[in-house]
Amino acid sequence: QVPLKPGRSLMDWIRLTKSGKDLTGLKGRLIEVTEDELAKHNKKEDCWICIRGFVYNVTPYMEYHPGGEDELMKAAGTDGTDLFDQVHRWVNYESMLKECLVGRMAVKPIAAPKGRCSTPLVILVALCWTLSRSSLSFLNWGAFLELIVVLLLKIKLAFKTTRQRYDWFQTDSLIIIVIYTKQKDMNAELVLVDCQDKRLRGEIIVDDHSYLIEVDLDHAVQEDLAVNIAEKVGKVEIILKKKDNIHWKMLGQPLESHNTFIKRTDRELFYRKCKLVSKTEVTHDTKLFCLTLPKSTHLHVPIGQHVYLKQPVAGTEVVKPYTPVLPFLPLDFKEPSCNAGAQIHLMIKIYSCGLFTQALDHLQIGDSIYVSNPEGNFKKSQVQTLEDLFLLAAGTGFTPMVKMLDWALTEVRHLRTVKLIFFNKTEDDILWRNQLEQLALKDERLEVQFVLSQPTKDWVGKQGKISSSLLSEFVTRSRKDSKVLICICGPTPFTEQGVQYLKDLGYSQEEIHAFTA
Repeated sequence: QVPLKPGRSLMDWIRLTKSGKDLTGLKGRLIEVTEDELAKHNKKEDCWICIRGFVYNVTPYMEYHPGGEDELMKAAGTDGTDLFDQVHRWVNYESMLKECLVGRMAVKPIAAPKGRCSTPLVILVALCWTLSRSSLSFLNWGAFLELIVVLLLKIKLAFKTTRQRYDWFQTDSLIIIVIYTKQKDMNAELVLVDCQDKRLRGEIIVDDHSYLIEVDLDHAVQEDLAVNIAEKVGKVEIILKKKDNIHWKMLGQPLESHNTFIKRTDRELFYRKCKLVSKTEVTHDTKLFCLTLPKSTHLHVPIGQHVYLKQPVAGTEVVKPYTPVLPFLPLDFKEPSCNAGAQIHLMIKIYSCGLFTQALDHLQIGDSIYVSNPEGNFKKSQVQTLEDLFLLAAGTGFTPMVKMLDWALTEVRHLRTVKLIFFNKTEDDILWRNQLEQLALKDERLEVQFVLSQPTKDWVGKQGKISSSLLSEFVTRSRKDSKVLICICGPTPFTEQGVQYLKDLGYSQEEIHAFTA
């Protein structure tokens, strides 16, 4: 993020969009935009961008963009969909830029898609045609037949499907959907299920892809559902209770995305409505929000991943990412069992001028807020064989480290050291200080260092901001060739500087994980 000029906040942008001012320059007309036309609008004072087939005049938005004008200019006059998805796929651009809509991109003729096996199949046909019109020696026949076998194997491989499949059956009282994922080590974190108003959605995560079943059920079901997972064979069962004990003739009507296996980044974010059940003060400006999931939802947020909260603010849907934490740091190194799968805890800093966080702070117990599926590229496998784990956090960048601390100290067998270097402005800003100090006393592998940039005269700990000298002092391997991972999270400048300092100190890209959203 970059500092914005006064009068260029999110609230100011929302006011501008509701002012009735013509932000497109087309006086309310929607037009069809060709590639050539789009390419002409590639300057700061005249900037159009295409996102998912829709073209927006983002010129008036330039000064309001939290990421700065230069980031928007990367997509000026082009299709910026891929760049948008890489940086902030979660942003609700349709709502934010609806008054900037110029129109649709003109549809180009699409070439007939080539099949996966088209090349070997064409070669095989050509060879057979050649054979029918020529004579081959015995030796050439042998080579020819060998080539035919190779091509047939390639065609078989090309046609072989890796896609998952599902089936369903029923008893007098139950509907059981069985998904055969073809993936070993399937677990609860890889299965996302929601059933809302007879609409069933079940998503299975397979690396960077996902398999989806999505149907409008034939009949009503009860609110609660169950999910059983056979981890070793990769079989998932979704068990629904019938509302009426009648025989179903079909599972239901499939929706557009039903039975698809695509990249996760190509799927739209899915949200479910959750309720606020508690709000607890952590520091003078940070609170712990506890949200309860619907009974008809199965969702476990993996370590190091985040969710998005969606809330209407001043008539505009605003979306922000947050990383779930534990309700507290357990001193017995066991994750609390207090409805862990049914609740999500979020540690959120309330900004005095923050439109979204102020709206969250004004929520009352029992109010609703929308929560997305988990996102993020962190994998537990990055930690499982570690000897040294370093966690660099600034402010609420501490949140991804909470579950990481608990899991690493509990599950990583060869772990020698865990060091948390926690940067804050003042002592009053330190989140869960007492809990962290108690945890460090409990386990000799854990060391916690607090670093303050605006300490009082009485502060005896480290002072300053992130620097190469400070990191060289604290980020050191327990032995010369030990396996190490350094996780870093905080404001963008903190993270970018930290990553560069670590690289300058000789740590490789594979040894550094920056949490960003």
